Amino acid sequence: MKKLLIILMMLFLVGCTEVVQPTETVTVPPGKEMRVHFINVGQGDSIFIQSPNGKTMLIDGGVKGEGNNIVAYLRAQGVKQLDYVVATHPDADHIGGLISVLNSISIKNFIDSGKVHTSQTYEQMITLVGDKGIPYTVPKTGEKVNLDEELDITVLSADEHATDNNEASIVLKVTYGEVSFLLTGDAGVEMEKEMMVTQNVQATILKAGHHGSNTSSSLAFIQAVQPEAAILSYGQDNKYGHPHIEVIESLQAVGSQIYSTAEAGHIVVTTDGKAYSVNIPEWTGVGATSAVPVQSTGKVEIISKDVEAELVKIKNNSSEAVNLNGWQLLSVEGNQLFTFPNITLQPGKTITVSSGPDAKESSTVLKWTNKQIWLNSGDAAKLLNAKGDIVSEFE
Repeated sequence: MKKLLIILMMLFLVGCTEVVQPTETVTVPPGKEMRVHFINVGQGDSIFIQSPNGKTMLIDGGVKGEGNNIVAYLRAQGVKQLDYVVATHPDADHIGGLISVLNSISIKNFIDSGKVHTSQTYEQMITLVGDKGIPYTVPKTGEKVNLDEELDITVLSADEHATDNNEASIVLKVTYGEVSFLLTGDAGVEMEKEMMVTQNVQATILKAGHHGSNTSSSLAFIQAVQPEAAILSYGQDNKYGHPHIEVIESLQAVGSQIYSTAEAGHIVVTTDGKAYSVNIPEWTGVGATSAVPVQSTGKVEIISKDVEAELVKIKNNSSEAVNLNGWQLLSVEGNQLFTFPNITLQPGKTITVSSGPDAKESSTVLKWTNKQIWLNSGDAAKLLNAKGDIVSEFE
């Protein structure tokens, strides 16, 4: 522990990064794009920003086991050096992968929450920062990060003295023209309440706090943010039950489009400062560059129906991801409709709609109702897209 404290003192003396006081709002030149990559690291967070002028920032790095994957992903984007790395707080699912990044890629500036942790992962990360002589800064609420003169990056919350790791989370708002991103780390509801009072939290795109846990993303906060789109970064079938249904319902209540790394994999938002698009790269390793629009529609079909078990399985047989928001499943005999939530079905993947007394819900199963829907004597099923067109029928 003494070694750790000495290292921290050395780091504070290394020099200041480009964290500065507020500046004037920037204007957007024509034709320049920014990309924000929400990297799929399972149950964790990792966000990579490519600025309009080619500057780079990595925010968090998932668990240690994802480190090499993050390095490969960054190299596939042509990254040889990172202008900034931000460790929002010292939890292992946010900083673990940064060990590999520190060992593999040159870093110009390191921003840390300042929250000291006794874990081996945190000590290893801090030691590497010190050994490599990387300028180290602990930001304060209200400060700006000068990544790119065309971006406004504001620290909405930072507290190195917080008693809880999550409450020490660095919260960043990144604004490019008319499009903004609110990146909340694992900030909880109490932090959200404070930010709502002291900061402008409205944002175009929200990275939901704490992997979609109901300890974050309160309805009041989401109503204040009014996100057009929300990104949830969590692992498939995680033991925490993320994302919690309350968070999904709150996001749906404000009409937010919902994307998850567990279902979609890597998610990339591209913006010119006026409009934005959300894409899902078909990541196959180093050198992969293709992208598939989330909103595209392909051939989605009902492939099986078990009227006794009350299970209807639907598969995306196209080569494109299909957003099922607003689609409906119809029980013809009973004239009963199930409306799909805002989920995206990847190519070759299936989703099951469950009903009846034993209805279940999971990452691949949607619960309709505990009432019996399908007549055992025979009941046709129809799948309708968001326009009301019948796209598939199953007798």
